[in-house]
Amino acid sequence: MPTHQSAVSAQRAPHPINFGQKLSLIADHWQPRVVAEMNDYQFKLVRIAGDFVMHSHADTDETFIVLHGQLRIDFHDGHVLVNPGEMYVVPKGVEHKPYAAQEVQMLLIEPRGVVNTGDQGGERTAPNDVWI
Repeated sequence: MPTHQSAVSAQRAPHPINFGQKLSLIADHWQPRVVAEMNDYQFKLVRIAGDFVMHSHADTDETFIVLHGQLRIDFHDGHVLVNPGEMYVVPKGVEHKPYAAQEVQMLLIEPRGVVNTGDQGGERTAPNDVWI
């Protein structure tokens, strides 16, 4: 049986996670990829461009952290712009639609198992738990 120290070491990444290097492994837009987990939360990198679908997540907030580009999040009553180095938290149950006039690279933080298209589903639904 492993000691506590070896069990902890086995779960820890052997080096820091480099967002640029991980983003270089993502070719397709709107396909979030998991880079780390903390408790039941996943950290996902994604490249987006163009329009998404209006959707909501009934049971969880969703955090968008922009690394490159400008993200616009549309709501039924307006929108918010999120620039590089900024983050925005969409509260659970709030319908929203991400949009990027030009490519945006960002980090998403959300509980494991959250579907990217929320309650809408459809062709833009990405597979969950895909790690890079």
